Amino acid sequence: MAETGERRPPTMADVAQVAGVSHQTVSRVLSDHPNVRGATKERVLRAIAELGYRPNSAARTLVTRRSRTIGVVAANTTLFGPASILAGLERAARREDYLVASVGLEELTEHALGKALERLGTWGVDGAVVMTPHRHAVAALARLPQPFPIVTVEGGHDLALPGVAVDQFGGARAVTEHLLSLGHTRIWHVAGPGEWIEAEGRLQGWRAALEAAGLPVPPHLAGDWSPASGHAAGRRVAETFRRGARSRPTAVFAANDHMALGVVHALHEAGVRIPQDVAVAGFDDLPEGAYLTPPLTTVRQDFTSVGREGIAMLLRLIDQPTAPVAHVSVRPELVVRASTAGGRPPGPGGTTTLFSDATGAGPGR
Repeated sequence: MAETGERRPPTMADVAQVAGVSHQTVSRVLSDHPNVRGATKERVLRAIAELGYRPNSAARTLVTRRSRTIGVVAANTTLFGPASILAGLERAARREDYLVASVGLEELTEHALGKALERLGTWGVDGAVVMTPHRHAVAALARLPQPFPIVTVEGGHDLALPGVAVDQFGGARAVTEHLLSLGHTRIWHVAGPGEWIEAEGRLQGWRAALEAAGLPVPPHLAGDWSPASGHAAGRRVAETFRRGARSRPTAVFAANDHMALGVVHALHEAGVRIPQDVAVAGFDDLPEGAYLTPPLTTVRQDFTSVGREGIAMLLRLIDQPTAPVAHVSVRPELVVRASTAGGRPPGPGGTTTLFSDATGAGPGR
């Protein structure tokens, strides 16, 4: 006689019957309990596959006291760096069979962070990764009660909070030393916003490389991560060429690729050649950077490693809440392209032909 109605989904009891074990043994296999013999575990897993059994997540949570959900608190995710870190965290969590519950913040205040943690708590997360790119946000997080294990990402390592961060100082120092190795001695820097820990590290790395080379450190140009702020800085660089200033820069290191794009555009508008007259480098390795004219030298951040290390650190804390505070630094990679390579810096008396916006005639022509 043909069956009527839908077939019911298999239950844990069905798995136990097919595998010839108890309901409790199936539960132990599902929770990856160590006290299950290998042959028994294999028999249960075969029964699960044969029946197409899917564990009930609510029931599993009751048994294991784990939701297998990780919270992420993020801000500024329209920017390349934060967006890439968030994607890296989500990929790493999925590989560990965890869901991700994200809370986006419009402002990184203590009140907003506290509300975000409260929300994640109501969702029953096992732990959370908090992206804290501003120094005051890290300090605020340290003052808040932490109802579950928390790991910071891009929050630096100055406070006693476990965290993962890219070595911003080392990356900036490496790109500045690259420019020095090409013979540049007047290297200007377009810095990111002062409240950002990443901007601070890149500024310090640039400064340290110049000081180690025994060179004067010029005042940095202020930026806000946007191409528009880079363009404004690039116009200031171009103006030194218009004036024929002997102290004009021969290289510019922008604290991110978006600002470097603005610098490149402003210099092209002014008729300043890259890299023959001014070398330009950025930070982040935007996909578009390789297709600029010329392609952009930059520092690549390994966002996949940041995500993997952040999730791994959090899972260790979930298993061992009293584990010592750990800090992991992810090493960035210098990517050399034509915006710095192939050109030598002009000498103090070198000249550059510029084109005015109105007539197309350069000064002195």
